[in-house]
Amino acid sequence: MAKKYFGTDGIRGKVGEAPITADFFLKLGWAVGRVFANEGKGFVLVGKDTRISGYMFESALEAGLSAAGVDTRLLGPMPTPAIAYLTRTLRAKAGIVISASHNPYYDNGVKFFSVEGTKLPDDLEHQIEAYLDAPITTVDSANLGKAKRVVDAAGRYIEFCKATIPAGLDFKGLKIVLDCANGATYHIAPHVFSEIGAEVIKIGCEPNGLNINDNCGSTKPNNLIAKVLEQQADLGIAFDGDGDRVVMVDHKGEIVDGDELIYIIAQSRLAKNQLNTPVIGTLMSNLGMEKALAELNISLLRAQVGDRYVMEMLTEHKGILGGENSGHIICLDKTTTGDGIVAALQVLEQMHETGKSLHELKSGMQKYPQILLNIKVAQKVNLAEIPAIQKSVAAAEQVLGKNGRILLRASGTEPLIRVMVEGSDEKTVTALAQQLAEDVKNAIIA
Repeated sequence: MAKKYFGTDGIRGKVGEAPITADFFLKLGWAVGRVFANEGKGFVLVGKDTRISGYMFESALEAGLSAAGVDTRLLGPMPTPAIAYLTRTLRAKAGIVISASHNPYYDNGVKFFSVEGTKLPDDLEHQIEAYLDAPITTVDSANLGKAKRVVDAAGRYIEFCKATIPAGLDFKGLKIVLDCANGATYHIAPHVFSEIGAEVIKIGCEPNGLNINDNCGSTKPNNLIAKVLEQQADLGIAFDGDGDRVVMVDHKGEIVDGDELIYIIAQSRLAKNQLNTPVIGTLMSNLGMEKALAELNISLLRAQVGDRYVMEMLTEHKGILGGENSGHIICLDKTTTGDGIVAALQVLEQMHETGKSLHELKSGMQKYPQILLNIKVAQKVNLAEIPAIQKSVAAAEQVLGKNGRILLRASGTEPLIRVMVEGSDEKTVTALAQQLAEDVKNAIIA
């Protein structure tokens, strides 16, 4: 059954426009409270990133939960994966994250975690939506929910992150530049990496409610590159606004994206005989990663784009490692969801164990040139039912042969057709992508 409010990763949009409004979040808190109140006594955790609207939505959720008779534990600004971890270890009924991830400050949203620290199952989301369409009722005053602040949340999560690598590893002498995107990792990541011995240089660690993801973080790593080169650092690490994504920069100022990081972590797990299941990527994962993993006798399976689909396939194949080229990396042998800090630590561990630089570790994987073009459309179209487009794709695939891929897909969140072409020769890839985009435009207009 289709959902009215929930997308593939919670609910997200522009602040002040439905459903990202204070009255909706009040109702949402009440609906969530009603669902979990039915399961007995307990509390719900509420955390947020650093965008200014988080204050408003935190208060609204708290009021709604209280009206439903459910207690709230407030975490304040915390990374999304920290909320997943704390939901599990504090035995909360659920965890609520107020965040729009890598989006600008004027967007916001909400996502949920179950008591196991995983995304809510579909049946619970359907139950919440059913209450959202019902009128609010308030429990008797004696049964109203209470709110408390969890004062040691940051410390708990910092210790958890450090425990995902061996305690004996000492990174003294390693110089790291950290870009926390003026987001939820600003008061967490610097402690984690300095406490394992590294010298930490901070940027993007001064949130003001409006500068989250603003020309910084994993989606805009230019400042990080410049700082790594200026400081002659060994590497740079950039997170997104809510800390579930990571990209890195090597000492030469070259970006190391999610695909390359997954490859490095896969090497680490293989060396310890801990990887005997497929690695899960997505339709957008670089062909170079697939070929590099194959050389290690590791198979890559591709899920639909979105961490929810990666997680589903990991569960299905009993996998431990997967993610997206955007830097959303899931190490299921360490935690229950994508975690930028944890993923970065696994890469540092492999550097320590091999004595190799980040640049050397990524060199075993040669990325194929990949061109992605977006075509605006007025309405949804079924590409498979347009013969001219299929003919154009077939012709391009014949040119690429076995050394390339073509992917045409409709965006799940915007009125766009995405054209992706990948192959060994950049000029050929660029020309084919441009020709395909033109053919798609002509076919849709015709």
